[in-house]
Amino acid sequence: MTPRRVPKSVVVAGIVALALLLGGRITACTPAQTIAAAGPTAAPTADPTTTPTAPPKQPATDTPPVATRPGGSTIGPVAGVKKSAGQNVALTFDDGPSPYTPQLLALLRAQGIKATFCLIGTEVQKYPHLVAQIAREGHTLCNHSWHHELKLGTKSVGTIEANLARTNAAIRRAVPGATIRYYRQPGGMWTPNVVSVAKSLGMTPLGWSVDPNDWRRPPAKTITDRVLRNTHRGSIVLMHDGGGDRSATITACRTIIPTLKKQFSLVPMR
Repeated sequence: MTPRRVPKSVVVAGIVALALLLGGRITACTPAQTIAAAGPTAAPTADPTTTPTAPPKQPATDTPPVATRPGGSTIGPVAGVKKSAGQNVALTFDDGPSPYTPQLLALLRAQGIKATFCLIGTEVQKYPHLVAQIAREGHTLCNHSWHHELKLGTKSVGTIEANLARTNAAIRRAVPGATIRYYRQPGGMWTPNVVSVAKSLGMTPLGWSVDPNDWRRPPAKTITDRVLRNTHRGSIVLMHDGGGDRSATITACRTIIPTLKKQFSLVPMR
């Protein structure tokens, strides 16, 4: 059989194709390999809209956390603490005297009401004339420790006695011969030792039963609502005329004092 002649153009095309293959310029490959054979490419640029970032830091704040302390209702099992005003209601004011005390005394005077003032020794030293005014206007004096020591009851008996005696001495320098009937432990953090020492110095441990937490400085309306809602016959109401900004307490007392006066007999602790 005579072999078929291959056209010259086909032969030439085959030679060219073979040369290209041997030169590595055309490679039979899979699609993925084809991409690789094209040579290195620049790394893909991350999409800034989808790249995860660290969560933003919370803004710093200059406001310190609010301090907490137990109230009169959490005194616990320590016996000997007076927490009732009998058939009456007693208003008591802690942490003074302070520049707010004269405003409070004026409100009480206008309503003809006597109260009990639990005094801090360091503040008595600063404002002895206000201690004298409190006593002169017929209010009851109460020892509230030298410098509002919350954990005083955990100290030795000697330390507790020295603290309370020092505070009594400061009060009596302001009011010679003053009768100091009560001791109130700061924060209501009573222990058997602090109760015992107070009694040995002739003072009745004084608690409370209504605490509007005005020391946290809530709005005046909040203080007013808490006191009026929770006060009943026998309540000892705790508020503050010292220890910080007491403008809200003073404003609240403009409503609290006359309102309670209409409902109860308001008396100082005797």
